[in-house]
Amino acid sequence: MIGPEQFEKSRLDLQARFDAGKTQAERNRLGQFATPSQLASEIIAYALSLLSSRPQIRFLEPGFGTGPFYSALLRQVTASRIEIAVGYEIDPYYADPAQGLWRGTGLRLHMEDFTKAEPPKSEAARYDLIACNPPYVRHHHLSQTQKRELQAALARYLNFEMNGLSGLYTYFLVFSQAWMARAGIGAWLIPSEFMDVNYGRKVKEFLLKKVTLHRIHRFDPKEVQFGDALVSSAVVFFRNCSPPRTHKVEFTFGGTLNNPKVSESVGVDDLKQIAKWTSVPEVVARPVRQRDGVTLGDLFTIKRGLATGCKSFFVLTPVQVQQLSLPKKFLEPILPSPREVGTDEILADKDGEPQIASRRYLLSCNLPESEVKSRYRALWKYLESGIEKGLHERYLCRHRQPWYSQENRPPAPFLCTYMGRPTRRSESPFRFILNYSKATAANVYLVLYPKPILAACLNDDPELQRAVWKALSSITAEMLMGEGRMYGGGLHKLEPNELANVAADVILKVLPGAKQVRRSKQLDLFAI
Repeated sequence: MIGPEQFEKSRLDLQARFDAGKTQAERNRLGQFATPSQLASEIIAYALSLLSSRPQIRFLEPGFGTGPFYSALLRQVTASRIEIAVGYEIDPYYADPAQGLWRGTGLRLHMEDFTKAEPPKSEAARYDLIACNPPYVRHHHLSQTQKRELQAALARYLNFEMNGLSGLYTYFLVFSQAWMARAGIGAWLIPSEFMDVNYGRKVKEFLLKKVTLHRIHRFDPKEVQFGDALVSSAVVFFRNCSPPRTHKVEFTFGGTLNNPKVSESVGVDDLKQIAKWTSVPEVVARPVRQRDGVTLGDLFTIKRGLATGCKSFFVLTPVQVQQLSLPKKFLEPILPSPREVGTDEILADKDGEPQIASRRYLLSCNLPESEVKSRYRALWKYLESGIEKGLHERYLCRHRQPWYSQENRPPAPFLCTYMGRPTRRSESPFRFILNYSKATAANVYLVLYPKPILAACLNDDPELQRAVWKALSSITAEMLMGEGRMYGGGLHKLEPNELANVAADVILKVLPGAKQVRRSKQLDLFAI
């Protein structure tokens, strides 16, 4: 008779073969990242502590893979206590071998999409414990049909609606409530980004209103849990019942689930007022900041740089432009990646070209194919090479008319890098760049366009532009990182609305004659 420990050893051997048989790109696209064995054990142990009063367990693992949570359950409870164990796995690459591995243990493994399966109709058929590491598939990898089906399922079974930018893992988590017995426990290993991003608001609404959220443990992003995924992780535990009025949620951070570095309990009502849950427990119960001061969003229109649709095709070196004989009228300078820029102050030559070593040019043409074909043979030949590669059918390209045109992103005098890590040279993962050139920027940058009243100040005093840049560069790393979010391996990112939330006091100090004027809830920026 094979024991639970031997099953786990066989499962780990099987998982290792699976991981070796798929490329990193394939697993990223499908969101398949194996749960570490020790972590699965800790998650199940904690979930069982919340179920201690139940003699029998009805167990469900919706994103089964090789069954890390089922294996952990077998190692921690007697087989007689497991009334039923069910798994769902959509990928036959995993499901077929897993069937063989767990044959004879009583597991019922369905080769089916969990989000399309019919939830149990009776209370007796629902599950006491649901544990899952759901597929981390970003929304842009979901088709419109998939999104409609997922939204329809939540509306049908739970009368709940998710944000359209939600990743697949959030649908798994919320949809599981339709499968849960009253007071059943859900244990979910998921990316921690839902705690900060806009689409996560609906997930947080679900956790605060639809169920009783017991605990969220967030792993230190510098200690990546998955060696093959650039994502910071959290474990979420909730009970399928309405939260008591005075209920408090335990937030833990760092270390392990069993031995976290920091712990803090936060009342549900207080938690509703916290915009970014990653501020707990490091900055305990930090409320939504009252916007009674000037922010960067008051002074600048902040956007992501343009998304080309295929950088390797649309962004060209001077050598490529010459070799392809492309018409200059369809090319505009674009900044290379921040690492290639090599300076934080980009000067320009007499033609407005950036004075940097790694010059790049953006190809963009608004003429119809017929006119390009008849008048610009070299350009048409190059576009044909893109068609042969299927570029015209990519998401961004097929939504543009024509597919080889680009969105309008005028040159911005100020830029901020979109992502980065602290280095020995700078504790801030972000750089502000002063751009005197007419080069536009791709979406690895945030572009800052001065709003009219600031633009007027800059026009009156051209020297002020450099002072504003210096002031931007003096914004502390703590302020910037506090508004952004951190991913696995210590990677920080800032979205435009997050940078817009940063206080702009340092900018006001360099604007001569600037005076803040506050009213009850209105803010006139300057009275000069």
